[in-house]
Amino acid sequence: MLSNPTLETMRALKLQGMATAFEEQLQNPSTASLAFEERVGLLVDRERLHRENGRTTRLLRQARLKFSQAAVEDINYRADRKLDKRLIATLATGQWIRRGQGLLMTGKTGTGKSWLFCALARQACRQGQSVRYWRLARLLEQLRIAHADGSYMGLLRKIAKTDLIALDDWGLTPSTAQDRAHLLEVLDDRVGEKSTAILSQLPVEEWHKYLGEPTLADAILDRLVHRSHRLALTGPSMREREIQG
Repeated sequence: MLSNPTLETMRALKLQGMATAFEEQLQNPSTASLAFEERVGLLVDRERLHRENGRTTRLLRQARLKFSQAAVEDINYRADRKLDKRLIATLATGQWIRRGQGLLMTGKTGTGKSWLFCALARQACRQGQSVRYWRLARLLEQLRIAHADGSYMGLLRKIAKTDLIALDDWGLTPSTAQDRAHLLEVLDDRVGEKSTAILSQLPVEEWHKYLGEPTLADAILDRLVHRSHRLALTGPSMREREIQG
């Protein structure tokens, strides 16, 4: 029989999904009644599914999401949050990411900004888009270190290739002149091409004051605000509600 050599060849060619499906067919006598085209179709479908699942797993691992299990199917639309279901549905399609648009998500601490972004980001990974989540302070620290050790341009290129990045806790800690210059470099590589999400307790109207230096603040906000969706979260703290719950 050619079953074992065929299986070995499939695995050597890294057709793991197809090999598993072929082995199952060999062990299931009922598949013998299927037409040749049907059996081949089942093998191909399994390989496609295996690759899609592997890609999604890889993208989710690389995304380093704060809430790795967040999902759009679990979004809480209770009335006091005043979430725009139509906007959320639009964001969940991922079209804004493919168009290189941004997302500015604001709201008081505990209103669920990070969780909601992670749900949308996880959906993006399912759709084959690359994502990377950072707390802004951590990214700025990485950029400072990279600038000092000579890996700065490599890090910028890596960030620029990512379909969607999130900068969480925007405005939470002070930034230096060097930080603002690095941030402008990151955003300048992305504008009109890749998507950036900003998650902040500060209303957008206060971002210019937070950034401080007027010229750089103007340049940074010009690259963020004009082609971005806005989502303001309201209501009581989700954390307090969970504790009371």
